[in-house]
Amino acid sequence: MNKVIEITDLHKSYGDKTAVDGLSFSVREGELFAFLGVNGAGKSTTINILVGVLRPDSGSVIVLGHPVADKMAILPSIGIVFQQSVLDKRLSVYDNIYYRALLYGLSRDEFAQNLDFLSSRLELRDILKRPLGKLSGGQRRKVDLVRALIHQPKILILDEPTTGLDPLTRKLVWGLLEDLRKKEKLTVILTTHYMEEASIADYVALIDQGKMVAEGTPIELKERYAGDFLRAYRYQADFLSLLGEQRIEYKKIKQGIEIKFRNTKMAMNFLTKHSDYIEDAEIVKGTMDDVFLCVTGKELSEQ
Repeated sequence: MNKVIEITDLHKSYGDKTAVDGLSFSVREGELFAFLGVNGAGKSTTINILVGVLRPDSGSVIVLGHPVADKMAILPSIGIVFQQSVLDKRLSVYDNIYYRALLYGLSRDEFAQNLDFLSSRLELRDILKRPLGKLSGGQRRKVDLVRALIHQPKILILDEPTTGLDPLTRKLVWGLLEDLRKKEKLTVILTTHYMEEASIADYVALIDQGKMVAEGTPIELKERYAGDFLRAYRYQADFLSLLGEQRIEYKKIKQGIEIKFRNTKMAMNFLTKHSDYIEDAEIVKGTMDDVFLCVTGKELSEQ
């Protein structure tokens, strides 16, 4: 796959405060790239540089083969869903999207065709004439996504896109994006606090204090930093004594105990060796929350 974004040794400071400190990474065409970090880690600064809102102090930023300073060559190919909606609550859903489409030079036929497809996939057809301000938060969020996709961008940047969405709506959104990635090779850059969304990414970058502190596929990161957990729900009475004798640490959970292992193989070997003591158990892989806590010492979900 081709690289659509290449960032090398990026630096940005605000006075004495360093926001981005030597950041380097690349994003490939059609990839779902998750960009994780607590508030103030440098994510927003990096994205603002990526779309030309901010100028870097130093470093190279190449988007779709163009230096980021060449805005007219880049911005028409980017769609953004901001954390806070930028739509006009007084206008109808249709007018909000139409006026945005005009900025990208879409003809009426192109607009009608794209709107029909997106509103159908996101179940918005029945509310196109309603004022945006009369909609629920989830409906407005879907309209934000349509606005970002109406001109068929090559890169979609999502800043906390599914915050406040119910599970069904979240499924609709991710179903649409997955189809666009497969069929149109849409590249998606995601910042999120929902770790299950980070877990479905093709590649994850963890940033802390403006620096890249870990990167890789979700599976690679979990294996490297999170380990696996054996959760025993029913076991023989002398099982805890056995753990004490072998100096194996465990913690109590709601319906049993949990033992952490470095990897899946070690957990499986332990379970096989001590199967006579354990009546009901499961092996659970560590989560992206565990990865983030291990790498940064911070809880991402609390931010």
